[in-house]
Amino acid sequence: MTTKKDRAALPRETTAPTIGIDALSWVADPCRPIDAAAAAAARQRQDQLTKPRGSLGRLEEIAIQLAALQGTATPTPDPVHILQLVSDHGVAQEGVSAFPQSVTLQMLHNIARGGAAISVLAKSIGARMEILDLGTVTDPGPIQGVRSERIGPGTGNIVREPAMTEAQLVKAMNLGRAAVERAMDSGARLLIGGEMGIANTTPAAALAAGLLELEPRALVGPGTGLDAAGVAHKTQVVAAALTRHVTPERTPLELLARLGGFEIATLTGAFLTAAQLGLPVLVDGFIVSSAALTAVRLRPEARAWMLFSHASAEPGHRRMMEALDADPLIDLGMRLGEGSAAATVVPLLRLACALHREMATFAEAGVSEAGEHD
Repeated sequence: MTTKKDRAALPRETTAPTIGIDALSWVADPCRPIDAAAAAAARQRQDQLTKPRGSLGRLEEIAIQLAALQGTATPTPDPVHILQLVSDHGVAQEGVSAFPQSVTLQMLHNIARGGAAISVLAKSIGARMEILDLGTVTDPGPIQGVRSERIGPGTGNIVREPAMTEAQLVKAMNLGRAAVERAMDSGARLLIGGEMGIANTTPAAALAAGLLELEPRALVGPGTGLDAAGVAHKTQVVAAALTRHVTPERTPLELLARLGGFEIATLTGAFLTAAQLGLPVLVDGFIVSSAALTAVRLRPEARAWMLFSHASAEPGHRRMMEALDADPLIDLGMRLGEGSAAATVVPLLRLACALHREMATFAEAGVSEAGEHD
């Protein structure tokens, strides 16, 4: 593990290739505009339902937002597609996680067997889940139910080198694009991105700090359960990575390559593609939000295609939500990742759409509206 003295002596990274937008030309494609007419029709219907206007609060907003994104006055979140991404991180060598790196591969098997939280949740809500191995340190070979899309045996240690080469970044983002295209071919109407990889809150914090120009302490948290000393050490590790890689002229793509993870880059590509092709995204917690933030920095209009599931217990998540002008739907103190909080919110979306679709209007029910008199 690199010591604090060692990190202080590390030079700024200048040798990695710059990432040009031409290497990922599709990133420049416009996002699909939301359907204002569908939103207006949905709002008009909400105003005619047998309740005081606005009395269902954010449930009304959810239905209207989904209507605008799906181009229909009667939206639905179903079918739900979960894209579950697993990969390792070189920065685990710095001792930033309470768990050993071997847990990533163990959890890949657990997710595939149905024993992980996201596996149970996906089954419970009837969602289709596609699991991708993007690069565990040890190649597990074929695993039933897992799509092998290995980019490498984990990313580089961001304290000492860029997380990814240009070729690896391009591959990761293109994998995200292809995954969304498969989801849409299967009929998906809502996308959830999930992730698993020991130490991945460290690159997520570093990337967010770099994009938002914030001090590491504003983004770094306990992750897998670090104590105060562990969080302090992790903050120093992120600071060293920022010193090495962040300069004012570096683009979001370059910061993603230098500081991110394979799953963060793949999710970034997925979120951009979803916005371009017209697939709403339900954003999960800390790591997934760093990908959402990167996608929005690349294409600001992608923000309109995102709903935000929960307020993560990871402290830095609030800063990302502020930057994205997001108001998460629930706060249950969750910080597991895997897309678990987003999956938990799906029944709420279903209820919002059911109320919107099935409640009677004042006219249908023969009920007087506010302000009407005999």
